[in-house]
Amino acid sequence: MFPMYGFFDPTYILIIIGVIITLAASAKMNSAFRRYSKVRSHSGLTGAQAAAKILNYAGIYDVVVERVSGNLTDHYDPRSKVLRLSDATYNATSVAAIGVAAHECGHAMQDKEAYAPLKLRGSLVPVANIGSNLSWIFIILGIIMGANQTLLNIGILLFSLAVIFQLVTLPVEFNASSRALRVLKDSAMMYEDEVEDTRKVLSAAALTYVASAAAAILSLLRLVILFGGGRDD
Repeated sequence: MFPMYGFFDPTYILIIIGVIITLAASAKMNSAFRRYSKVRSHSGLTGAQAAAKILNYAGIYDVVVERVSGNLTDHYDPRSKVLRLSDATYNATSVAAIGVAAHECGHAMQDKEAYAPLKLRGSLVPVANIGSNLSWIFIILGIIMGANQTLLNIGILLFSLAVIFQLVTLPVEFNASSRALRVLKDSAMMYEDEVEDTRKVLSAAALTYVASAAAAILSLLRLVILFGGGRDD
């Protein structure tokens, strides 16, 4: 059940690959944001002002735009109808800032239209959090109790819930970016070349979600390889 070669567990290669993918995607995202955060939008709008205009353009009047501390901590909270923009976005007038603000507005548009993947992701949040936290407890207990396959299987199943959440997140994020680019172009808030620059920023951001999903899948695969094929003694 536990394939080892000396003191080296070969399945760690899967974890290492996941870490490399995640770090590479994060580096690309940070690079793209830094580059286009230096490109001022011709409109002169800040991220907050752009968000307000986009929401109004989309006919959304019950969402509040707030500032939140941190770097790239931007997010939309469908429960409280609040769109929070980070320090790097709220007052910035760059193409990158407006692009990120528009992306979060994309989530607000999804919420207004009851976009199914967004609703599914929202329903999976507590399940994924519980699964992610409890999975290791069951796996550790399973190991302690002499490789109890029932406990190990429960742990793997719980961890898979977090993986499913990561997968459901992908269409939600891709769709939000697509909406953002479309509204920026249709509203004439950005020139064509600015929209293309924004596309590069949002594409880099999308890669971080793909990388997170890939890393989660690799971690699940490792658990299956280590603990999924055994049997109770």
